[in-house]
Amino acid sequence: MSKKKPDTTLADNIPFEQALAELEQLVEEMERGDLSLDESLKSFERGIALTRHCQQSLQAAEQKVTMLSTPSADSETEIFKQ
Repeated sequence: MSKKKPDTTLADNIPFEQALAELEQLVEEMERGDLSLDESLKSFERGIALTRHCQQSLQAAEQKVTMLSTPSADSETEIFKQ
């Protein structure tokens, strides 16, 4: 049983892969049912932040792929800004 407290701060500064791995770990801990109500709620909040971060990362990657794969005939290649 893990008694560490999840970090409920924003997940903006971590790589996608790290956020996804942390999210998977949180889900496993919550599925075991060993957490108190307060710990479960904090884990849920952290999970929501991580999920949003992952979704934003995937949307940015999809946008970049779309921009790179559909160049317009009249324009030059543009630098993608995050």
